Amino acid sequence: MRIYLKNQQQVERIRKAGRIAARVLRTCAESIEPNRTTDTELDQLAERMVLEMGGFPAFKGYRLFPNVLCISINEEVVHGLPSGRVLRSGDIVTLDIGVYYEGFCCDTAITVIVGHADYQRKRLVRVTEEALQKALEVARAGNTTGDIGAAVQKHAEAFGFKPAKGLAGHGVGRFVHEPPDIPNIAEPGTGVELKPGMVLAIEPMLVMGEPEVEFAEDEWAIVTRDHKPAAHFEHTVVITENSADVLTVE
Repeated sequence: MRIYLKNQQQVERIRKAGRIAARVLRTCAESIEPNRTTDTELDQLAERMVLEMGGFPAFKGYRLFPNVLCISINEEVVHGLPSGRVLRSGDIVTLDIGVYYEGFCCDTAITVIVGHADYQRKRLVRVTEEALQKALEVARAGNTTGDIGAAVQKHAEAFGFKPAKGLAGHGVGRFVHEPPDIPNIAEPGTGVELKPGMVLAIEPMLVMGEPEVEFAEDEWAIVTRDHKPAAHFEHTVVITENSADVLTVE
């Protein structure tokens, strides 16, 4: 397994991709509301914005994926397709996007609640976002990928949630998926040592019920086996001596 460290010029390209992606996600999230669908209109908006800002969609065509956005609803953990499914108040929707800029890409995701949700659904989304922050706090040179996973797992389980099994973050840069894997379930001190210049997509994916997942009938979305809801937040970061520099922000 060869891990490619990025130089400053490459990191700045990923940062530019990240700014584009963050702006697209914010705009798309603002349009999520009850009684609308996640059909091609939202995906077309995302693609138009990416291209207008000088980027290129990273997911569309990657491993034959047909869309710019992954849009996952409720029990769909990741890789959901835009669809005619009508959103209802209380639904949990994850928007996930990858963007290339001058040959280097980022990967980022947010989860939003449609309208008004019950306490437990709001709590799931909040704890998942907090788990990402806990992961970022330990993502620095000298620590390990296992330290990241352990931070996610500890925070999730403290609130009665679980990381989805078999799903992980990853390196990112010239390609959407690069080594190493970034687990959400791990023992501290295990895995790959983090070094300055590593660019990683860190992405807690937490579920309300049991952690087992499976492919949906469309063979793209990965859903919880018990069909209980999930939430997902993701940032692309570059590892430095003392911290993780978040690249997917406006």
